[in-house]
Amino acid sequence: GDRIGSLEVGKDADMIVLDGDPLSIYTKVLETSAPIQPQLRAIDAYNPRDRLVEWLRELGVTTIHTGHGPGSLVSGQTMVVKTVGDTVEDALMVERAMIAANLGSTAYGASGAAPGTRSKQIAMLREALVNAQNAAAAGSDKDTGKDGDKPKARNLVEEAMRDVLARKVPLMITAWTERDILNALRLKAEFNIDVLIDGAADAYLVIDQLKQAGVSVILHPPGARQLGGLANASFATAAALRDAGVPFTFQSGYEGYVPKTRVVLWEAAIAAANGLGMEDALKSITIDAARVIGVADKVGSLEVGKHGDVVMFEGDPFETTNRVTGVVIEGVVVSEQPR
Repeated sequence: GDRIGSLEVGKDADMIVLDGDPLSIYTKVLETSAPIQPQLRAIDAYNPRDRLVEWLRELGVTTIHTGHGPGSLVSGQTMVVKTVGDTVEDALMVERAMIAANLGSTAYGASGAAPGTRSKQIAMLREALVNAQNAAAAGSDKDTGKDGDKPKARNLVEEAMRDVLARKVPLMITAWTERDILNALRLKAEFNIDVLIDGAADAYLVIDQLKQAGVSVILHPPGARQLGGLANASFATAAALRDAGVPFTFQSGYEGYVPKTRVVLWEAAIAAANGLGMEDALKSITIDAARVIGVADKVGSLEVGKHGDVVMFEGDPFETTNRVTGVVIEGVVVSEQPR
């Protein structure tokens, strides 16, 4: 592309950031051979040439948070990438953004395998964290062996969970219902770890607890079908989180049919019409999204020293009939075809 020197007068320009659900890009990235696999790296599964990446980019999504999807108790790592580049290295912003965990019926083991209940889910997560605590307490003996000359075998699961305990990486817990959200907050309090709540359909029922815990929320798409864990979902949850001062952004979600991922701009528009308002809706998918996923120093707003990502529209970006007319990522025009 060409370097951009100016924006066309008369067009609206905004920076759009998408905080994707763990399945924002992938349609089948879920390893089910074990319930706890925090060692699975998102960079090893990402395909930057997927047509869905192009689709997102041309609809104004410049940055995505994506990775291993819900379905296992701990399904793997997430990352932050730009929607450009031929290789994952070209696109990469944050190699390991979070570790994705999941609570509730969607993370039960198949055919009687553990975990089969919510209490077993929490017990297994606690056990994984306690094992990591014990390994950390063992210190150099655990790493080098008692005689100091025969290193112990590395345990990648343990290493990943130790980083969660050390608050080097947050645990993103997909929790839809009130009781699953509260279970996640209990886990955070017990181990003093950084936790984000993903999905959070019942968040409006536990606003005070979310605020007291100091967690951020990656909220479900407001237009998602109200089934299963989303049975009590509300269009007004985003406004309730905003009013309570709970940081949040929207996920694009995932459903098992084309196009797999929702248009986050339109989802934010639903929240705007249900109490969030236009300005805060725009913030929720730009600077607020960047803050939640930890990249606000690089993207999310137009400021000196940031990446210079710009999206241009025919008019109001929340009006679904207005098309994206141009996308600029890191100062380079990457799309000029109206979409």
